[in-house]
Amino acid sequence: MTDALLLAFIFLVAGVVSVPIAARLGLGSVLGYLLAGIIISPLLTLFEVDIESIQHVAELGVVLMLFLVGLELNPKKLWALKSKLIGLGGGQVAFTALFVMGLGMLLDQEWRTSLAIGLVLALSSTAIVIQTLTEKGLMKSDGGQSSFAVLLAQDIVVIPILAFIPLLATPELIAALSHSTELTSASGHSDKLSFLADLKTWQVTLVTIGAIAIVVLGGHFLTTPIFRFIAVAQLRELFTATALMFVIGTTLLMTLVGLSPALGTFLAGVVLANSPYRHELESDIAPFKGLLLGLFFMTVGAGINFSLLFSDFFSILGLTIGLILVKIATLLILGRIFNIRGSNRWLFALALAQAGEFGFVLLSFTVSNAVISQATADVLLLVVALSMLLTPMLFILYDKVIAPRYANDHSSSKYDDLPDDNKIIIAGSGRVGATIDNILRLANFHSTVIDFNVKRLEALERFGVKNYFGDATRPDLLHAAGIDEASLLIIAIDDPEQTIKMVKYVRENYPDLHVIARAFDNNHVYDLWAYGCRDIIRENFDSSLRMGRSAFEALGISTEKAEKMVEVFSQHDKKSMVDVADAHQTGVPFHENKVFIQRLRKYLEEKNPQLKEKMQKILNQTDAD
Repeated sequence: MTDALLLAFIFLVAGVVSVPIAARLGLGSVLGYLLAGIIISPLLTLFEVDIESIQHVAELGVVLMLFLVGLELNPKKLWALKSKLIGLGGGQVAFTALFVMGLGMLLDQEWRTSLAIGLVLALSSTAIVIQTLTEKGLMKSDGGQSSFAVLLAQDIVVIPILAFIPLLATPELIAALSHSTELTSASGHSDKLSFLADLKTWQVTLVTIGAIAIVVLGGHFLTTPIFRFIAVAQLRELFTATALMFVIGTTLLMTLVGLSPALGTFLAGVVLANSPYRHELESDIAPFKGLLLGLFFMTVGAGINFSLLFSDFFSILGLTIGLILVKIATLLILGRIFNIRGSNRWLFALALAQAGEFGFVLLSFTVSNAVISQATADVLLLVVALSMLLTPMLFILYDKVIAPRYANDHSSSKYDDLPDDNKIIIAGSGRVGATIDNILRLANFHSTVIDFNVKRLEALERFGVKNYFGDATRPDLLHAAGIDEASLLIIAIDDPEQTIKMVKYVRENYPDLHVIARAFDNNHVYDLWAYGCRDIIRENFDSSLRMGRSAFEALGISTEKAEKMVEVFSQHDKKSMVDVADAHQTGVPFHENKVFIQRLRKYLEEKNPQLKEKMQKILNQTDAD
């Protein structure tokens, strides 16, 4: 217990100290975590910590990240990326693998070994690229979207790579591996649990298809009833536990059938992209993703074999830089072919120029299948780690040198249109929020509606109204719903205190966001005004005006005159609200505020005679006027 606590404390201190310093220097959080891992590496060696075991746990951060990415993509959006997935992604893996294979053969490596190395190094780091693009707000750019498409294609192509690599085994390494296996068997080593053990090829295929079907069908048909059952308790920790259970279960299933866990959870995320619990899932999982990704980056830094690195530093550095240059050249060519322009093409090339975290897994796999020798794999592990370590530097190169050169080129900095469901957020789907959402949707404006009442959500679903479950007053859920990119927030919840809380938070953190807030009475209006909201709708005001108009008509006044009189009163009332608002004291009812009462009485004494005169003038008009 003490050892585990000490180890956790070391990693937490390293991250807490290093990342803010790196952020202040403009280096980004990824480089901060990598440097933190390098700094604590001697300490971990002193305590004989198994870095590889910790890294296997930390890889869950990559899995969680892919799940969250999947939640942002519904199948329609994914289908729209098909040309980039096949052309950009497939082309990048194929061309990079062939280029690296050719260089490997020039360095006297056997062709099968060279091809395996090319396939391993063709993959890029999903964790670093997506994390950095998201931090820098570049994920929506053409370069960011193209990078994402390639990363997704790489996750998909891992499956055939795993199937193909054993076919590249060399006779010499097979003999050496057989001898090593005999020694391992004698020591009582047992293989890890797998559903594919001793199965024939056709059986493996059926099991694999079955696992994917379980993820897709289970995500589509089972998650909503499960979360609906959990929602009855209204305990946030149960949602967090259920979300983690779902992701970890999918990861375990993919591992047991020999598939990429990241690909499996990404698929699960896509299946749940239209789920009403999507934003709740995202906000609950995001903290775990961030912590585990940080731990993963630290293990990469701590796992660098410095004795081997320093013994042959220039050769390893040369191989790393050579790999980066080969990948940049390949990506620039593909970027030109697929019409990625200006700075976006450089962003695309520099972002994907490193080797990826899956390279650690594939290198171990190639060694165990007699494709690459252990000595070669040790050197390649350093190349993978160093290329990842240098990636933040490439992003700095883009930010400081390349992007400014294209600053005036509007075509190169063009961002893809933001999804409609990230432009408008409606908090509350009751009688007010649902009506507003319906009005907007009929005008083809699609909004993200959030409500914490599961029964109301179920009722609205029966009428085809799309909603998301969650507490809209939570900052993390607002972030998950896309408030950073939203142009409009409509607060229609039926709790005055929570409305004030939301307005206060949003005005402090998103001052440029237009907020429309539902108010319950005049005192609530003044509170919202005090916290910076300037578009406030009193929920009963318009209905009161309509009833007043009907009263005039019932008294024999024409509809036209009644409408004019009500409009005059409406303008008078709104102006009076603004003119006396600065006398309001937050938390003090207006009838207990002497200054406010005096200000309002004075205003009414001055303005009411004018209002009466206007009303009488309208009444005295003839219909011809």
